[in-house]
Amino acid sequence: MSKQLSSSQQSELLKLIKGRFEKNMHRHPSLSWADIQSKLESNPEKLWSLNEMEETGGEPDVTGYENGYYIFCDCSAESPKGRRSVCYDPEALASRKEHKPRHSAIGMAHEMGIELLDEANYRMLQQSGKFDTKTSSWIKTPKDIREAGGAIFGDWRYGHTFIYHNGAESYYAARGFRGMLKV
Repeated sequence: MSKQLSSSQQSELLKLIKGRFEKNMHRHPSLSWADIQSKLESNPEKLWSLNEMEETGGEPDVTGYENGYYIFCDCSAESPKGRRSVCYDPEALASRKEHKPRHSAIGMAHEMGIELLDEANYRMLQQSGKFDTKTSSWIKTPKDIREAGGAIFGDWRYGHTFIYHNGAESYYAARGFRGMLKV
């Protein structure tokens, strides 16, 4: 599979992302779209990943700038529709003997060229809006929790961000994952 967009696909994606960027300046008040666009255009593989985020319902937007990288996160109100009903990682997927989900969050993120948000990123995202009010999202799980068979996920309920745990092999129609891309 080619991980390059055609020039017309790139143009359409940049137009869409620019519109979202301009509509949501509260997420990135001191950043310039011209600088971001230049960085994206010089990294076509990142544009492909950004398009994957968009195609699966993530509605990616710039949420920060850190160590020379622009940070894009999924900003869809609920966990991206095209990434729900997945277990946590490939090991959890392999451990299921029946009723396997179609994929895992970690496996899918790897194929898309993005990372899962960790707990700190998830809490930071929640400060710019209220996300996952009806769904939940797998988040990067600390090694000791994963080694014990668990995985963590977050959501927004009762005016607070909650982080919970579940077996890594579990999956639910209302649980997906949010990704992050550094450009």
